[in-house]
Amino acid sequence: MSSARAELTVAVLGAALAGALALIAGGQSWALISHDRPAPLPPVHATIPGSDAAPLVPAAGLVLLAAAVALLAVRGAGRAVVGLLMAVAGGTLGWSGVRALTGSLAEASAQLPGVGQGPGQVSVDGSVVWPVMAVIAGLLGLAAGILAVLRGRGWPGMGGRYERTGTSTTATTQAAARPMTDEDRAQAAWRALDRGEDPTA
Repeated sequence: MSSARAELTVAVLGAALAGALALIAGGQSWALISHDRPAPLPPVHATIPGSDAAPLVPAAGLVLLAAAVALLAVRGAGRAVVGLLMAVAGGTLGWSGVRALTGSLAEASAQLPGVGQGPGQVSVDGSVVWPVMAVIAGLLGLAAGILAVLRGRGWPGMGGRYERTGTSTTATTQAAARPMTDEDRAQAAWRALDRGEDPTA
């Protein structure tokens, strides 16, 4: 049981960390674009945020954060489904980061207004840090998802204290089954008086 709990903790923390890294990376500037135009036109400078360079990065980050919570809420086959979603989100993150490292930033720069339109030289100064962070987040999410798919069915639930056990009903039934003592009759009489009833009727 302790091994299963440890695996559940690893999967939840892995998904949460991957989601947080993805959201951090997606909110940063991934590239600085410069378009040096011939005089007298001024140069154009713009930045490409991660949400534009790789729109799936923040979306996958949100999926992983939600999955971290869902792993605690579901059990059995539901955990395998959540794990599959985590693996897909992790793969998407990794793919987005690799694309940015291999040339997609230049494609994204062409979508910026005023950049690449007309004569002049366009340069793309891309950051390596944030795409690499997206790749790392993707690997974490993928590993946590695979772990949940393969092992999640046997992980424990949230715990008995969160579930109704019906012990109060059982105690009431047991109390009603035993014979009444003089003390029980006296207490019943006082309760009847409190309700405004005549216990002698």
